[in-house]
Amino acid sequence: MKNVGGADRAVRIVLGLALLSLLYFLPGYWKLLGLAISLSVLIPGLTQRCAINKLLGRNTCKIR
Repeated sequence: MKNVGGADRAVRIVLGLALLSLLYFLPGYWKLLGLAISLSVLIPGLTQRCAINKLLGRNTCKIR
């Protein structure tokens, strides 16, 4: 079931892409941490499914 939609989805995608672009500037092992954080924000935005939203009972998707 989709639980990410609207502005929440747009913010996650833009923030994830912005964090991915910062990987160019990060040195060494910081790139791995940056990659993990950016993908954890970007993937729920693209798939419209977030485990944390599900655990908290939140749903920002208008279509059910």
